[in-house]
Amino acid sequence: MTESSKKQQLYEAIRANPFISQQELANELGLSRSAVAGYIAGLIRERRLLGRAYVLPDHRPVVCVGAANLDRKLRSTGALALGTSNPASQSESFGGVARNIAENLARLGTTVALLTAIGADTSGTALLAHAEDLGIDVRGALRLSGCCSGTYTAVLDRDGEMVVALADMALYDRLAPAFVDARQAQLAGAALVVADLNLPRDTVAALAVQARRHATPLVLVAVSEPKMARLPADLSGVRLLILNAGELAARVGRPLADDAAIAQAMREVRAQGARDLVVTRGARGVLATAGERIVDLPAVPADVVDVTGAGDAFAAAVCWSLVQDDGADDLVLACRRGLHLSALTLGVPETVHPGLGPDSLAAVSTEHPLPQD
Repeated sequence: MTESSKKQQLYEAIRANPFISQQELANELGLSRSAVAGYIAGLIRERRLLGRAYVLPDHRPVVCVGAANLDRKLRSTGALALGTSNPASQSESFGGVARNIAENLARLGTTVALLTAIGADTSGTALLAHAEDLGIDVRGALRLSGCCSGTYTAVLDRDGEMVVALADMALYDRLAPAFVDARQAQLAGAALVVADLNLPRDTVAALAVQARRHATPLVLVAVSEPKMARLPADLSGVRLLILNAGELAARVGRPLADDAAIAQAMREVRAQGARDLVVTRGARGVLATAGERIVDLPAVPADVVDVTGAGDAFAAAVCWSLVQDDGADDLVLACRRGLHLSALTLGVPETVHPGLGPDSLAAVSTEHPLPQD
């Protein structure tokens, strides 16, 4: 291969993924890292490259990091009987906490990118194609050979309440700290980074370090009580932690019998470095920190069709609000918007409400008074 063709091949790889690192280019093209650096310098001298993939401040994306799965739902058509066969209906859709949050944000009109891992299968290809159709930037996704894309199977009763869920998400363990390092430019240029705890513990810690270094707001979203072990001890750099009462109990290592116990545990976790916490309580709404206070926000009434995705919708609306001019530092407003979007999502069978648009949260304004404790 000639020098000119090597340079052109490198140029095309950068066009395909402007956030690709020099080491990734070296691995992909079979070159040394110093050779890659030389070719890049040449392309810059020729004005074919103008530097790394920076974006203008008013177009900075929200970057979602974590799971993107194929979701399967099995819903019983009658009363569930354990230990035997039950008649059911089934559906398949794209899911995963980070992916669901990204789709909600995209439908709300936000510039958004998704950093995830997929396997070398048709599910992964279709998942990324669907995200791209929504306008989500997936160029930084990790494509893995020799493994399947993630799957999540939920069993629902006839009322739409989840009975049990089974998750095959081992491939996200491959999203190691080196993955964060390789996408440093993309993360540093974000308006906000939101990550789920399907990521390895060291990777979550690396995201917190990145957030501190670049002053990028970081939102962490818990996914289950067992995966709370992936939350690092030092939460410095975390703008917001979103979790439920059971996950908070797992963090502090004791049962939380009532809201007073939850509030005390929230204060303890804040002392570990997180700026703010939101604890979701299903139909009872959420508890959220507001300065030194903890406020109780009631849930929005909803006709429940399917609970799947409601928590991700809540997190997405909170993140959306935190990057808006009217709500950039107003967590109470962000939670009100989250509760509103969660209620909308509960009322549809889809994991992400298909009717969302840029004005879906406009009715939830800053005019509501701060609730009392």
